[in-house]
Amino acid sequence: MTAIKHALQRDIFTPNDERLLSIVNVCKAGKKKRNCFLCATVTTERPVQVNVVKVKKSDKGDFYKRQTAWALRDLAVVDAKDAVKENPEFDLHFDKVYKWVASSTVEKNTFISCIWKLNQRYLRKKIDFINVSSQLLEESVPSGENQSVAGGDEEAVDEYQELNAREEQDIEIMMEGCEYAISNAEAFAEKLSRELQVLDGANIQSIMASEKQVNILMKLLDEALKEVDQIELKLSSYEEMLQSVKEQMDQISESNHLIHLSNTNNVKLLSEIEFLVNHMDLAKGHIKALQEGDLTSSRGIEACTNAADALLQCMNVALRPGHDMLHAVKQQQQRFSDLREQFARRLASHLNSVFVQQGHDQSSTLAQHSVELTLPNHHPFHRDLLRYAKLMEWLKNTDYGKYEGLTKNYMDYLSRLYEREIKDFFEVAKIKMTGTTREGKKFATLPRKESAVKQETESLHGSSGKLTGSTSSLNKLSVQSSGNRRSQSSSLLDMGNMSASDLDVADRTKFDKIFEQVLSELEPLCLAEQDFISKFFKLQQHQSISGTTTNEAEEMDGGTLSRSYTSGAPQTISSEKDMIRQMMTKIFRCIEPELNNLIALGDKIDSFNSLYMLVKMSHHVWTAQNVDPASFLSTTLGNVLVTVKRNFDKCISNQMKQMDEVKISKKSKVGILPFVAEFEEFAALAESIFKNAERRGDLDKAYIKLIRAVFVSVEKVANESQKTPRDVVMMENFHHIFATLSRLKISCLEAEKKEAKQKYTDHLQSYVIYSLGQPLEKLNHFFEGVEARVAQGIREEEVSYQLAFNKQELRKVIKEYPGKEVKKGLDNLYKKVDKHLCEEENLLQVVWHSMQDEFIRQYKHFEGLIARCYPGSGITMEFTIQDILDYCSSIAQSH
Repeated sequence: MTAIKHALQRDIFTPNDERLLSIVNVCKAGKKKRNCFLCATVTTERPVQVNVVKVKKSDKGDFYKRQTAWALRDLAVVDAKDAVKENPEFDLHFDKVYKWVASSTVEKNTFISCIWKLNQRYLRKKIDFINVSSQLLEESVPSGENQSVAGGDEEAVDEYQELNAREEQDIEIMMEGCEYAISNAEAFAEKLSRELQVLDGANIQSIMASEKQVNILMKLLDEALKEVDQIELKLSSYEEMLQSVKEQMDQISESNHLIHLSNTNNVKLLSEIEFLVNHMDLAKGHIKALQEGDLTSSRGIEACTNAADALLQCMNVALRPGHDMLHAVKQQQQRFSDLREQFARRLASHLNSVFVQQGHDQSSTLAQHSVELTLPNHHPFHRDLLRYAKLMEWLKNTDYGKYEGLTKNYMDYLSRLYEREIKDFFEVAKIKMTGTTREGKKFATLPRKESAVKQETESLHGSSGKLTGSTSSLNKLSVQSSGNRRSQSSSLLDMGNMSASDLDVADRTKFDKIFEQVLSELEPLCLAEQDFISKFFKLQQHQSISGTTTNEAEEMDGGTLSRSYTSGAPQTISSEKDMIRQMMTKIFRCIEPELNNLIALGDKIDSFNSLYMLVKMSHHVWTAQNVDPASFLSTTLGNVLVTVKRNFDKCISNQMKQMDEVKISKKSKVGILPFVAEFEEFAALAESIFKNAERRGDLDKAYIKLIRAVFVSVEKVANESQKTPRDVVMMENFHHIFATLSRLKISCLEAEKKEAKQKYTDHLQSYVIYSLGQPLEKLNHFFEGVEARVAQGIREEEVSYQLAFNKQELRKVIKEYPGKEVKKGLDNLYKKVDKHLCEEENLLQVVWHSMQDEFIRQYKHFEGLIARCYPGSGITMEFTIQDILDYCSSIAQSH
């Protein structure tokens, strides 16, 4: 180990100006044994630095290399693991814990002892030693007063002192002056000793020779001491004087401190007073505006607005701690509260007066709007009130109770005003729809009496089925007494040569325009009022909508609706947007009932009006939902749309019910069934109305329901028909349906169009075969026998040898059907077909041409059998195909 220590000192530490004090051979605990050395070193230069260095032997040679170094001051704890038993393990706590296993316990103890000594000398006991034997530490401390704290370590440190450069130079000069300095060291040392003795004697003689100077020096020292005593006396007197000055300065300093403290307090007090004055002082002009300001002029409103804002700022100022305990602050706050209460009361009273005055002013304009289908414009009223918007916001923030009161009063006054306007507006719409006389128009301009309202209600909802009062013209449109027809305006039956259909189209177009005008007038009215409410009452109209936008569930075939808002139920306002809807619902509570009454009237006038209303209402709902899906307008129109959809479904159901209840005359031919014609009218009307409409899907569903019902009802009527053959009823009606669908090109009914064409073709063929029958009956029976013989196995050319089917029998049968008889039979058949078919469908020539083709087919069949079974006999029919064509043509022309 000593050899290793010297090698490490020479190779590693001497080049770095370090001295190696202790060494221990260790390896890391718990890992594969790779030995290394922990070395305790100190630097040779001051200030001394103590390090613990990890040295590792190189893998490629026998030399050592420095791997890691830690400063001893970074060592926090030395843990020897066990103070009693011998244990080679120990831990060093630097930035982290390093666990080591020494090669022997002796080396470990020696290294720890060296670390403890270095700690005592250089670090002043900063390192904690735990689980270390106290005996080991006591042995490390030597006895004796003159011993250093580090004991043996001090000796180890002082074992070797190197010469500095100057000492080396002096020794070299001395050795150069003596020839035997190197060859005879003892003689050189003796010479040096003699010279040293000579120098010591010279020094003593010099000291003894300087005794006189010493005495002189001592005398001077005595005099100096006397002078020092005098100076000390003066300094004492000066100190007494300075002590008095010090006391006076302390008093002045204390006085200055008090003055500075007073100034500081005064500055802070001034700052607090300025804060209160600047933030809690309301100008006299503002006070006057709040107490006496003119709330009718724009300048006065602006002054009141500025004063109210200033008052609000003064009241909302953030007081510092303790301000609220000041009497003046309390008085000012009470004054502000009184001003706020006074101005809020004055503002609320003025706005209530404005609301009432507006109701009276607007009522005066109702007469001029009652004749025309327009609603009064509220823009001037909104424009005047919007001047108070900022004051309303102030009132909302300062006195919410009065703000709520104003809101309620506004809703009360405006709901009555709008109710009068809207009811008169709908009254004019009803009058225009029903074509009222001039007296009726005069009636519309009069104030609405309770009796008139009751009369209108009875006329709309009563059991008589007629409108009374101003709607006397509806007598023309009353329900037919037969019970199986629609209203006269939508029926295609019993019109004769009159232009009632044109009148229906004109009436429906007029109704469509009036209904569109009603919706077009209501929309901007509601939107303008909603926008005004949002601005005037400072309610946020456009908030983020989460979840579902409207509580509106519409079932298209059932007509169910979940309505979010009803006029009677109390609402919980969860947001300002809900408050807008609630206010709109209260103000326009009459719109939905009036729209429903108008829809009921339109449906009573003509059930087909539900088509117009469905398209128009759907478009307006779609437009309203694009603007705001949860708005009052969108919700109300959505509710009304459900009613319109129910009426539309009811119209479809009534038509299907009429199909089931239709009765045909037993004495006259059937022709085109009424519900087939009505379906044509419905489809043509619907296609013109629903062109580019948003709710095309509803119409397609109705089409499919109706066409299936028409198919079923046509077959039912055809089966029950006694006067007209079943095939004729099916053929004519399905031909009419096919023609209608081909003309209208309804995409959702392509399959039904093909089915109608197939049914028409099948029943046309069936009727032709049934009506034509066997015009050459005996000849037909003869050839049926021939075909039976051939079927039994007799060759065709041998059939003529059969007794019952020889050539003489064939000639005899042919002679019974001369051309004259054939023409007579065809003429009777034409008359029979003409009697079966109706004129409006004009299928006589089609059927006759089909019969001609069928007759020619039978003729060719007979000629073919003659040619195959009686070859070379020269037997032919007494008429030709050309004769048949001539017969059919002449018969058709003669009729």
